[in-house]
Amino acid sequence: MLQPLWYIALRVTQFKLVGSMFARRKIIIKHLSLLFIFAAQLFAGAAMATEEPKYTVLEKTEPFELRMYAPMILAEVKVDGDLDEASNQGFRLIAAYIFGQNQVSQKISMTAPVAIEEQGSKSAKIAMTAPVNIESNAGQWTVSFVMPAEYTLESIPKPLNAKVQLRQIPAVKRAVIQFSGFYNSQKVADKTLELEEWIKSRNLQSTGSPKFARYNPPWTLPFMRRNEVMLDIAN
Repeated sequence: MLQPLWYIALRVTQFKLVGSMFARRKIIIKHLSLLFIFAAQLFAGAAMATEEPKYTVLEKTEPFELRMYAPMILAEVKVDGDLDEASNQGFRLIAAYIFGQNQVSQKISMTAPVAIEEQGSKSAKIAMTAPVNIESNAGQWTVSFVMPAEYTLESIPKPLNAKVQLRQIPAVKRAVIQFSGFYNSQKVADKTLELEEWIKSRNLQSTGSPKFARYNPPWTLPFMRRNEVMLDIAN
């Protein structure tokens, strides 16, 4: 039986309203989910605060800083590959050590940042030339964690894996550039160049290889990430 036009129009309107309600509900749920993730990130950042190396800021011109670091102990490994491969492989090896793969099966507190330094002749190129494409010639890297300040070389648990080495470094002056978001080899190279130019503008002299430092776990939202490139400065 044919329905009158007014009845058909009413039913169409009802369907549109129901569809609109479901669409709005999906949008609200999506926004609430993002808000929940954002809140979880903030909570995790506060609840899982990690120890960082002690330093004093000598000069600051955002995004640059000149810092004086206190002496520190490093746990470090040498790995091959590009920036991502070296970072992931080195992190796993040192994480295993601090999570209990040591002579006394003792867990060591997590610290930040994870530092990555390229070894060999290519390191000099990163510091001295531009543009730099770190990815173009995979080399050897040193990945390191700073150990908690409570330890000395005598008291810290010794690693079972011979690839993990412990080393104490003296107080050191470093120039640093900070940036957020995701990182890749080219971005790190660009930031290294910016840092080199800032160092020259201050009539300072850099020494050694640049170090890339990341402070956050991989699930951190991009705009909340803290990354740094560091260069040691001659006293």
